[in-house]
Amino acid sequence: MNNIQRLKTISQLANQLTRRQVFMATSESCTGGGIAQALTAVAGSSAWFDAGFVTYSNQAKSRMLDVPAEVIAEHGAVSEAVVKAMVAGAVANSEASFAVAVSGVAGPGGGSPEKPVGTVWIAWGGLSESAGDDIQAECFLFEGDREAVREQTIDMALSRLLAFLS
Repeated sequence: MNNIQRLKTISQLANQLTRRQVFMATSESCTGGGIAQALTAVAGSSAWFDAGFVTYSNQAKSRMLDVPAEVIAEHGAVSEAVVKAMVAGAVANSEASFAVAVSGVAGPGGGSPEKPVGTVWIAWGGLSESAGDDIQAECFLFEGDREAVREQTIDMALSRLLAFLS
């Protein structure tokens, strides 16, 4: 997605959140705050964006987002269970009704046969009356170098949350 497409997605996301009069949050690992940066680059984002959590280490995921250490140990940081827990933790630890979470292997190292470089789990949804306690997740295998994986992750996370809210 190019910058114009990304801005259009963010504008539509902002409209959905504003219409509902709710906030969103981000919980990021492999993107290092890139989603929050993209959202807050838009003037007026304080009307619908509450908080961004960059939880790169497993300990930070547990400490800041209440992701159980046992879940990380059992499933690994790059897993459906962990990103869903990150969404729940971001909502619980902010004023947000909705959140998006990402955890992945951006590379160039760190991959394994089970989770090669480019593997990213993304979760989106919320835990509130307006969200209906619905958190969805999907695994992606993005191609390219570290920056390309991170950029594709940002775009997909924004697109999935927008589709969920639409």
